[in-house]
Amino acid sequence: MAAHSSTLTISILLMLIFSTLSSASDMSIISYDETHIHRRTDDEVSALYESWLIEHGKSYNALGEKDKRFQIFKDNLRYIDEQNSVPNQSYKLGLTKFADLTNEEYRSIYLGTKSSGDRKKLSKNKSDRYLPKVGDSLPESIDWREKGVLVGVKDQGSCGSCWAFSAVAAMESINAIVTGNLISLSEQELVDCDRSYNEGCDGGLMDYAFEFVIKNGGIDTEEDYPYKERNGVCDQYRKNAKVVKIDSYEDVPVNNEKALQKAVAHQPVSIALEAGGRDFQHYKSGIFTGKCGTAVDHGVVIAGYGTENGMDYWIVRNSWGANWGENGYLRVQRNVASSSGLCGLAIEPSYPVKTGPNPPKPAPSPPSPVKPPTECDEYSQCAVGTTCCCILQFRRSCFSWGCCPLEGATCCEDHYSCCPHDYPICNVRQGTCSMSKGNPLGVKAMKRILAQPIGAFGNGGKKSSS
Repeated sequence: MAAHSSTLTISILLMLIFSTLSSASDMSIISYDETHIHRRTDDEVSALYESWLIEHGKSYNALGEKDKRFQIFKDNLRYIDEQNSVPNQSYKLGLTKFADLTNEEYRSIYLGTKSSGDRKKLSKNKSDRYLPKVGDSLPESIDWREKGVLVGVKDQGSCGSCWAFSAVAAMESINAIVTGNLISLSEQELVDCDRSYNEGCDGGLMDYAFEFVIKNGGIDTEEDYPYKERNGVCDQYRKNAKVVKIDSYEDVPVNNEKALQKAVAHQPVSIALEAGGRDFQHYKSGIFTGKCGTAVDHGVVIAGYGTENGMDYWIVRNSWGANWGENGYLRVQRNVASSSGLCGLAIEPSYPVKTGPNPPKPAPSPPSPVKPPTECDEYSQCAVGTTCCCILQFRRSCFSWGCCPLEGATCCEDHYSCCPHDYPICNVRQGTCSMSKGNPLGVKAMKRILAQPIGAFGNGGKKSSS
């Protein structure tokens, strides 16, 4: 009887071991909560991916791209779970809209502040206005969101225009503080028109943006000059619609968090920080203390400061939409050992100065002029807002023209498809268009339609061929 009982016990133990091993073979990614550790099954990860795709409106046109993005998503999820398991960490990571991007892709697409090597420093605006002094009395905390001087968080999209969003938010807030009127201003005007040193979607610096607005005599509203998420031609009518002006700008004393605190106590301040790390990419909530250096690459705004559970923090306004982080904001540890601040946020803070009234209200901007049809050659033309693309070509001569239903489009080599000007790389085999070679973000290529005889759209036209 004892031998039988022992054999039965061993059999049960072996069954439990094999059952555990069998279950483990179906499990892939570790997940953690506050009380225990468990592993995510492949089905759970797939369900999370499909749910994430729906939530963020993601779709992929290229063959095999969805599976490729799933593997990246899976790796990012593993990293998020591992980091969230670290005990006593003051922040959490989550599945942001960047969860299907490698860290290299994320950095190349979404970060746009110029590196220090690309800058022509504007040294004339150094100021001691907010240099700490003996006897200074600053509020223990301040949150400019509660004071009604910040518009809702905006989204720069896949354009490296963070510098424009940072500068505009700082100008919107100082205008509201001085005049009592909160007006949403135009980032697109800066992207299109501020080209002395800044480079639109390819990066810029907030000080240059302030300089542009001062020299221009003001900046237009977002309503009149809306954001397009791409580089465009400067609209001179709207550039001259000067609704809000600033009088000057100044740099906060560098590498001095106490000076930065004094400045933020008076108004929101533009800063640059290093946002290229994986923890920043997947930040969800809490006080960020993650790994980062001082190679600043992203323009944001400090909108306040405070303390939680004994840890000081900055309130940082981002430009990745209200669904990122804490309703579009993040909190970053304040008063760290490094004089440059966490992620280099104290290296080059600056703020606009406003003392005078705004210009008189401008007249409404005139409608854009009516454009004539586009002439492909002396026999064929395409409608307004389209691009002539050759359908039948022999050597350098085109014997039949087509029209791409986009203005300024790229005509693909297959003589059949075409791509938007902001997604100019044709992937003929996949039938997609990319922003740059190797860029995972793409759109479906457009089909050309046959051009019409001259006169089909009325008189007038401009010669254009691609």
